[in-house]
Amino acid sequence: MHTQFELIAPVGDRSLLAAESKPTSLWHLLYVKSRQEKQLSDDLTAMGIANYVPVTRQTRYYGRRKSTLELPLFPGYVFLHGSLDDAYMADRTKRVVSIIKVANQRQIIWELENIRAALSCDAELAPHPFLREGMRVEVRSGPFRGLQGVIESRARADRLILQVEMLARAVGLEIDASILDPM
Repeated sequence: MHTQFELIAPVGDRSLLAAESKPTSLWHLLYVKSRQEKQLSDDLTAMGIANYVPVTRQTRYYGRRKSTLELPLFPGYVFLHGSLDDAYMADRTKRVVSIIKVANQRQIIWELENIRAALSCDAELAPHPFLREGMRVEVRSGPFRGLQGVIESRARADRLILQVEMLARAVGLEIDASILDPM
């Protein structure tokens, strides 16, 4: 997995952002040039700027050859945790198209924590249409216990949708509907 920033540091039954961030650090969303997510993440890490690029593994076949690739879950986007000056430094790499302000910091932290938690359990996340309507649910048992997401009422009840509202993007996770509790 290609994550340069540890989002979660468990403390009892709650989780917090990694403690080493500055009080002025905020989340910024960087819209990047095509196929530049990992390279920008490496550049930011080399500059000492915290960032997060959630990736998923996909198997591709080229003739008889089988290859496993790590692809960004949200192509074209890198999450940066730092000051506005850090975001401007990222822009100077010539890989950034635009810097998008994150208005609701608590919400983006919650959404990224959910994505990270699913990826840490080696969940097979698949792109899914962004949902505006639906029911929030929480997984009550199993390896995804505590994971929260949205069930789309028109979709099958065994599909949990984890979404990042700011990107208007979502990913789907196949899960047994019997272990989901409405919030």
